[in-house]
Amino acid sequence: MLSPGTYLNHEWYRSQEGREIIRSLLQKNLVTRKTFGLLEKPNVSAQVEEVTYKIFLVGKSGVGKTSTIAKLSGNQIPTSHSETAGIQTTTIYWPGKIQQFNKVIMFKLQLWDAGEGALKKFDHIQPACLEKCDCTMYLFSFVDKSSFDDIPQNFGRFSGPKDTSCKIIMGTKFDQHAHTEITQRDIRDFEQNWKIPILKIRNIPDNDGKTDFNDVAQVLNIICEHLWYRDVLLSNKTEEGKISYC
Repeated sequence: MLSPGTYLNHEWYRSQEGREIIRSLLQKNLVTRKTFGLLEKPNVSAQVEEVTYKIFLVGKSGVGKTSTIAKLSGNQIPTSHSETAGIQTTTIYWPGKIQQFNKVIMFKLQLWDAGEGALKKFDHIQPACLEKCDCTMYLFSFVDKSSFDDIPQNFGRFSGPKDTSCKIIMGTKFDQHAHTEITQRDIRDFEQNWKIPILKIRNIPDNDGKTDFNDVAQVLNIICEHLWYRDVLLSNKTEEGKISYC
């Protein structure tokens, strides 16, 4: 598995340079993150290169896909479950510093979420979500063992032999320790067998109903690092050695 910090400096966002760039992602209170529309982007130096990645979230209904997107994007976390109708997309900007080149990159993460009902009812939903997809994020809930057991089956359902997207596993509701149905041994065995790290997230808001970016910084760093690593692997397979972004 890829060791954290191999390509991205995971503590860089705490530096003065990192804080200055992250300030462009925050509202005037310097706590709550901005919401960027389709044609909007952070106001950063032209020297900061922007790269775009499409991420498709997969998981059974109620596993926490919508609340995970809200947590990662700094938006209001829903307090009750409501299945996503059709396809919903959310854009998250997150800066990172590439160790090898000592260069700051602004990662533009486009998260795609489709309701389980819509995937089953409409044949065009899944192909649309998988088209030019850079990463498939498989979600399970720590309080639902069946959602964890479904992951290997979902690998076959949402990826093919020519699939070049990276795989990320996200465990939701990690804060509900008293109700967890998944042991640390389950996590360790899965990571050893599949060579894919499992990320963990608490699907709860802060006291003000929002979420501070510090709470998800390491998760975003790991996601961005795996996307960059995926491009490095692809570049090694091309004759020109160029990294391509969609």
